[in-house]
Amino acid sequence: MTATSPFAFRPFPGIGLVTACLFVTLSGAAVGQTTPKEDNFDPSHSGDALIRKFWDSWNEPMKPFRIIGNVYYVGMTGVSSFLITTPAGHILIDTGFEASVPHIRDSVQQLGFKLTDIKILLNSHAHLDHCGGHAKMKDLTGARIIMSMADAALLASGGTNDFTPYSVDMKRYPPAATDQLIHDGESVSLGGSDLVCHLTPGHTKGCTTWAMDVQEGGKVYHVLFFGSTTVLEGVGLVNNPKYPQIADDYAATFAKLRSLPCDIFLAPHAGFFDLAGKRERMAKGETPNPFIDPHGYRALVEKSREAFQKQLKIERVQIGG
Repeated sequence: MTATSPFAFRPFPGIGLVTACLFVTLSGAAVGQTTPKEDNFDPSHSGDALIRKFWDSWNEPMKPFRIIGNVYYVGMTGVSSFLITTPAGHILIDTGFEASVPHIRDSVQQLGFKLTDIKILLNSHAHLDHCGGHAKMKDLTGARIIMSMADAALLASGGTNDFTPYSVDMKRYPPAATDQLIHDGESVSLGGSDLVCHLTPGHTKGCTTWAMDVQEGGKVYHVLFFGSTTVLEGVGLVNNPKYPQIADDYAATFAKLRSLPCDIFLAPHAGFFDLAGKRERMAKGETPNPFIDPHGYRALVEKSREAFQKQLKIERVQIGG
């Protein structure tokens, strides 16, 4: 992939980029959104110190706010964390980096909720920029970690057994034990809120997209917490000894994502769903809710699928030649 590719998530463990998604971030321009600054960063040609400096830019504080229904944003400017509140306690999806935890704690409290009321920790995928704070958050709250089998193993290793070709030092984060494994199609329920697990492997072997319904203004909205479909720099799709079925997993994931209903599009990186732009529009009182964005979701999935198919074709030609 070249630096001009809209999916040149060049990073390393996480979207994000190197962290990942960690590893990478979708170009906002590719889906009709403002291109986030991280899209032009290429950690594959940078030292660890510069990569970490870039990660720090993702970890800038952002004021928390309610998105819709009982779903709140409590994450950072570049990496997302979502709080789902219920009368029986709360659910947190993604804890960002380990250094993100104090801000998430402050955001939850700023919204008027108690951190210790968080009962369940979920995850989009087990890269350091999305679950690097799981161990610390579990210590602070006593919450139960629920995760797919493959990503539970990655979490337990502190990111070190990931199949991506980055150094262990750059992938590492505090390990944590998963309290409950969840499988495709199963639900996590708390206080009247039900989140359905849709396994969408490829970016990690246990990458997960979560779905739930919320009500607002007499209407029911399908909320989708997108996992990630980025093919990280240096990850092969053909004859990959660390992940032999990676191409098949990606293909199945795209088919599944295209079939899922989505009204409210949310994701682990701000650039995926134009968080800043939608937040600004919401603050100005725009109606309907700017986060109602099924077209943005479909566009992101299709652009990512096209990038995957292009890379797969190139690799097959290279190997065939």
